[in-house]
Amino acid sequence: MKSKKKRIRAGIRKWRRNLTVYKRAMADPRCPRVARWLLAGAIAYAVSPIDLIPDFIPVIGHLDDVIIVPVMIWLALRMIPETVLVDLRQRVLPHRDR
Repeated sequence: MKSKKKRIRAGIRKWRRNLTVYKRAMADPRCPRVARWLLAGAIAYAVSPIDLIPDFIPVIGHLDDVIIVPVMIWLALRMIPETVLVDLRQRVLPHRDR
């Protein structure tokens, strides 16, 4: 039971670190403008109550959230130079995780 809790906590920590990396990437001038817009759009779409497909439609309503947000993040991360991503991740990771 403890290992399941540890995995969940580790997943939450990873999610928070990634969100911090995305926020810093949006503020970093080395990132392409389109990548910053995609990241901002993904975060806004995730928290917005407005969806392309309403959530009251069974299965498909929630499926659009599960597909659109990760695709936008994936596209944005592919546009950001690898050196910038490495630099941002190193700034976010605590020393013990490196």
